[in-house]
Amino acid sequence: MMKKIFVCGHNGMVGSAICRKLKQHPNVKILTRSRAELDLCDQAAVLEFMRSERPDDVILAAAKVGGIHANNTYPAEFIYQNLQIQSNVIHAAHLNDVQKLLFLGSSCIYPRQVPQPMREDALLKGQLEPTNEPYAIAKIAGIKMCESYNRQYGRDYRSVMPTNLYGPGDNYHPENSHVVPALIRRFHEAKEQSLSEVVVWGSGTPKREFLYVDDMAEASLFVHNLDQAIFAAQTEPMLSHVNVGTGTDVTIRDLGETIKEVVGFKGNLGFDISKPDGPPRKLMDVEVLSNLGWTARVGLREGLRQSYQDFLNSQNIRQR
Repeated sequence: MMKKIFVCGHNGMVGSAICRKLKQHPNVKILTRSRAELDLCDQAAVLEFMRSERPDDVILAAAKVGGIHANNTYPAEFIYQNLQIQSNVIHAAHLNDVQKLLFLGSSCIYPRQVPQPMREDALLKGQLEPTNEPYAIAKIAGIKMCESYNRQYGRDYRSVMPTNLYGPGDNYHPENSHVVPALIRRFHEAKEQSLSEVVVWGSGTPKREFLYVDDMAEASLFVHNLDQAIFAAQTEPMLSHVNVGTGTDVTIRDLGETIKEVVGFKGNLGFDISKPDGPPRKLMDVEVLSNLGWTARVGLREGLRQSYQDFLNSQNIRQR
């Protein structure tokens, strides 16, 4: 029997990776709509889409995303658009009897000062990181929406919280991108211009965890498709989100050095300590996911190598 799955945000990095995985299953019909075709902030349009297409499952990978600079510059857009997208999609799915939905969140839901690695039960136990608080609050609301619809209506709406993602389809914008694609672009341009140094924001000492996006897609579908009894045995009704990560982290300095080597930049790596570091460490506790039966497969260096090739392809650059 053919299953129709609506992937919201199929043009994004995570959404496109999920679609690549779903295409491997012949009994799945993937429903997609671009932003021009369906504005997820338009409640009436989302409701009409659900009514007409009748998807069996929904995977909510659509979101307004960005790095520290973007979050600091556009906080109103980040909280408003993400709340609108989530509310419209989750409620429309329920009204049209979609029983299974997967919501994708972010590790920024956890408090700034939280024991490391971050466990799922750290949620709502401290102050959020100020630089991305609006985005984090929207994502927390999405988790609680899913849990509330499960509680009141018996739905099977689950949430996965990825660590920092990177890989094919990433945003390489020089100002509004996350750290990995931003550094890939900057090291490449520095190599092409024969510069002597690339300077990175902050001190280089914060530690971060990075997950290759195809691993994230695989983990998302794994959690989505788990038997409900197995999933329930490892989670709680009102603490049901699942961390997705590698369980290991690196300093920003080490990340920079690895990207520098992958790109082939021969100059120096410097740091601008006048710029913000963000949280000192962000490492996910992935015990729940491991107990459910999934672990990451793609190592950081290999993932960065594939990411650099994706950057070259996206810019129509032939590697020298």
